[in-house]
Amino acid sequence: MSPIGAAKTKETSISLESRKMRKSLRLKKGWMKGVILTLVLALLAGIVADFPIFSVMGVMIISILLGMSWKGLMDVPADAAPGITFSSKILLRAGIILMGLRLNFEQILSAGFSIVIIDVAVIVFTLVFMLYLGKLLSIDRHLSTLIAVGTAVCGAAAIVVVAPLIGAKKELTAISVAFIAIMGTIVTIFYTFLYPVLGFTPYEYGILTGSTLHELAHVIAAATPGGDISSDTAILVKLGRVALLIPVAIVLGSIFSKKSGNVPAQKRTFKDLPVPWFIFGFLFMCLINTVGFLPDALTKMLIALSILLLSMAMAGLGLSVNFSEFKKLSSKVLITGVAGSFALILLGLLLTKL
Repeated sequence: MSPIGAAKTKETSISLESRKMRKSLRLKKGWMKGVILTLVLALLAGIVADFPIFSVMGVMIISILLGMSWKGLMDVPADAAPGITFSSKILLRAGIILMGLRLNFEQILSAGFSIVIIDVAVIVFTLVFMLYLGKLLSIDRHLSTLIAVGTAVCGAAAIVVVAPLIGAKKELTAISVAFIAIMGTIVTIFYTFLYPVLGFTPYEYGILTGSTLHELAHVIAAATPGGDISSDTAILVKLGRVALLIPVAIVLGSIFSKKSGNVPAQKRTFKDLPVPWFIFGFLFMCLINTVGFLPDALTKMLIALSILLLSMAMAGLGLSVNFSEFKKLSSKVLITGVAGSFALILLGLLLTKL
């Protein structure tokens, strides 16, 4: 190669490297922008929650409302999306893991059997009710199954896991995830105002929220007004539902495989299914708290950190809510989803009093 050609090649290589660096820098700035936005909203929510008129709502709900307000009034920069997603997903799980420091294994074991019964009853009832209603209304069985499993088990995570096992199209998965996110947020806010008039003990309210709300984020936010007992109980109940995701996914995958007469192209085995590893992190923190490994001061600091991380996750959830997604749903699908959610609430009220 001639010296001139070599020089041009070198210039091209430097130019490409420079463009890559600028792109990487823009991505990092966008990511930081999203994380910082959720942090600011979470800190602001903590200030607002100190006012008596807002204290009943709790910092989690206020974080969601501030996120929704920001999105509605000021919109969200497109490049901030990765940081917002990081807060609403990764920081959510980190906060849940650290919340394990508020519990010990004696509390978990004492509540264990009753929680399993509640979780199984909730999942079986919701799936049967919503799938039957979807069939009556002649809704696509893949769509009704995705919305049903999102309502019954653990929201978007359940939908994403089950979708390839039943051969659901990507657009149906997206619509189902959007519906569950919006419906769960509405019910979460509704619960916050319902709590003072229910007359439930913190434990009973924790059972209700943990057994009937869609996402982990929804459960944590709605249970906060009931205090630590309510929050701890709600998380245990909800994590039980999350743990049942794998057997539910396998059963649904098997049913759809038999009905279609063949095996879906993307069928997975038990070992291929995503395991909710943050549950083990939560239990590990419970173990640390049980043996008293950490000093009390450090434990309190980590619990305070968990509240901040969860508040950031709630702000991210609020920033991600897009009510326009409802326009993509037919009236029959809305009826199925809403009816299933409220039937689940009624079941939760019944189970709480049994």
